[in-house]
Amino acid sequence: MSDDPMGKEIPFESILAQSDAMMTVFRTLVKVADLKTTVSIQGESGTGKELVARAIHRRSSRRNEPFIAINCGAIPDNLLESELFGHKKGTFTDANADRQGFFEQANGGTLFLDEIGDLPQNLQVKLLRVLEEESIRPLGASCDVKVDVRIITATHRDLAAEAKAGRFREDLFYRINVLPIVIPPLRVRQGDIDLLVDHFLLRHNARLGTCIRGVLPDARKLLLDYAWPGNVRELENTIERAMVLCDGDVIGTRDLPERLRQAADPVTMQLASGELSIKKTTIAIEQILIRRALQKTNGNRTRAAELLEISHRALLYKIKDYKISDL
Repeated sequence: MSDDPMGKEIPFESILAQSDAMMTVFRTLVKVADLKTTVSIQGESGTGKELVARAIHRRSSRRNEPFIAINCGAIPDNLLESELFGHKKGTFTDANADRQGFFEQANGGTLFLDEIGDLPQNLQVKLLRVLEEESIRPLGASCDVKVDVRIITATHRDLAAEAKAGRFREDLFYRINVLPIVIPPLRVRQGDIDLLVDHFLLRHNARLGTCIRGVLPDARKLLLDYAWPGNVRELENTIERAMVLCDGDVIGTRDLPERLRQAADPVTMQLASGELSIKKTTIAIEQILIRRALQKTNGNRTRAAELLEISHRALLYKIKDYKISDL
């Protein structure tokens, strides 16, 4: 990788991006990487939160020590404490030997706690104690064990709202939220889509043994216009699927899922934009429908008003108000 972390053609610690939004994230990563302060990574599912955590670890002085990643929501509650803190032989029925937990395994390195919002309240208390005292107590042990671990957490939830609602401890929230990093969703990183598409074509050609040369312009436009609720993970899965289904050596619109073609409709795109204001959304959709009706009637406003099921006078008012030119 280039010494310049802002280099636009070289990936930053395996994260491929060139959008301004991600350049801002990269700058933050450089600043926080070598600090022991807890980092909280926030972002929607599929945005690459673990990639960011690994980038922080690789940029830090702990790079040669362990990086341990666990998903707090994927381990049953009754096993999670033992997994985190370890246990002594004989503590419970299946404890046939002493076992180190993830904190001890990550000693000297980094422990990444993904989906920390799913951590049970009783373990939230114990995690807060670990962060404050830098020691753990394995199940069945009579004394504490000192640990030197850099903690990085991640969640797709709004932890501030969860804490306010009493579902997440407020004291722990403030303790882990010292250095928040927000990963922008792919829909606001349109400049990264082309880059990622070409990267996934190369990756999956090598893995699948295919020879897909590229994506046709109309298909690429669908990829650029889609909102990607599943973010980078959804984009990669979509490209892999298209490569498998493609009959030729270039991907066309017919090789893409129906949801992308449906989303190309302006009304659908407006609803998928993330805008929550009923007033703004209504205005935007009204403009789309008025233009569509005028196009269908070749500019005949009387006929367009009939199709829109509004009065001719109301249509004239809206055309003037929205500054819609004659078609």
